[in-house]
Amino acid sequence: MGNQLNEGKVFSTPLFLLSFNLFIIMVGIGLVIPILPFYVEAFGADASVLGILVAIFAFMQFIFAPIWGRMSDRIGRKPLITIGLFGFAIAEFIFAFASGLWMLFLSRVLAGTFGAALMPSAMAYVSDVTAPEKRGHGMGFLGAAMGLGIVVGPGIGGWLAEFDLSYPFLFAGIAAALAGIVSILILPESLSPELKEKLAEENKVKDGQFSLMKKALKSEVGFLLILVFLMSFGLANFQAIFGYYSLERYNYGPQEVGIIILSVGLIGTVIQGGVVGRLVEKFGDEKIVLTSLFISSSGFIFMILANSYATVLLTTGVFFIGNSMLRPSLNTFISKKAGARQGMIMGLNNSFLSLGNVAGPILAGYMFEYNIHFPYAFGAFVMLLGFILTKAWLQKKQRYTSAS
Repeated sequence: MGNQLNEGKVFSTPLFLLSFNLFIIMVGIGLVIPILPFYVEAFGADASVLGILVAIFAFMQFIFAPIWGRMSDRIGRKPLITIGLFGFAIAEFIFAFASGLWMLFLSRVLAGTFGAALMPSAMAYVSDVTAPEKRGHGMGFLGAAMGLGIVVGPGIGGWLAEFDLSYPFLFAGIAAALAGIVSILILPESLSPELKEKLAEENKVKDGQFSLMKKALKSEVGFLLILVFLMSFGLANFQAIFGYYSLERYNYGPQEVGIIILSVGLIGTVIQGGVVGRLVEKFGDEKIVLTSLFISSSGFIFMILANSYATVLLTTGVFFIGNSMLRPSLNTFISKKAGARQGMIMGLNNSFLSLGNVAGPILAGYMFEYNIHFPYAFGAFVMLLGFILTKAWLQKKQRYTSAS
């Protein structure tokens, strides 16, 4: 990209601000996890309503991420990042002061909608301000911030809820609003006026969500977007039933599950923040994506074989290592193929991610009812399928390159 603000640097003030912004959003998402069942109960709703509240967030991201992404190509990254933060803050305040079930739904709809403005814009920003060979570092920092937010969020939520159930949401709302103010004051725009004008011209043709997805699937990044869906789908299979699986098979309570998630989450954060960038720089996106898919698939199988707390911790860690390597390396790969239209492609990236987050938990829940091991076995199959397809795709690409 032609507007690299800090081309020679691996880390910079804008990248720190973006990482902090995503950290705040993921804390806001994570702190909902331990509190949402109690909130829903307080309004006389049941588990089915809880499931819809969880799914609606991902569904709104699926719908809106490409729209916001295209808009960031047209008007710039900074406006979309700040809109996302302030919108997310409003959603959290609505949740905190909800007086009826409809307000919970409104909050989750707004949180998903505005959260979708921030994430693809932040990834596009990183692509704007980093040289291609350093992009893995930038995506790794963002991934580490998101992973840490998801790990820290439930802890903050559980602690603040001891005082009042509304406090976690007030905390997330205030933090997001402050991040928005700081972004307005400090964060520079990453798109040059010339590039904005060029992208605005390219984006004049209005395509719907599914038309955009269809075009993207036929483009150079199409296969990589399918991989994003498979990755998200596999991870959602794990997340959706891990608590139930731990209770059913090992009789673990919230404390044991919390320690496992915290431990492997911190490992994932370190890998994304300090390891992935170096690995991508040394071995390339293709090898890291392939290796990550294989490790993730193996992790699922190992989790089924685990028979003690230590082996559960170890095998879950293997899975998280694979996933923590996969997400930023895949984002880096996609950004390098996206060309100038980073916002639109990263929006579609987020959309396919959200689609996996909607489909994964639903299928995992049904499979768990038949056999508690089925979700993990199917997760292993999905990741292995991704590995095989990626291997074939890379070989075909290599043959095509050699022939030309």
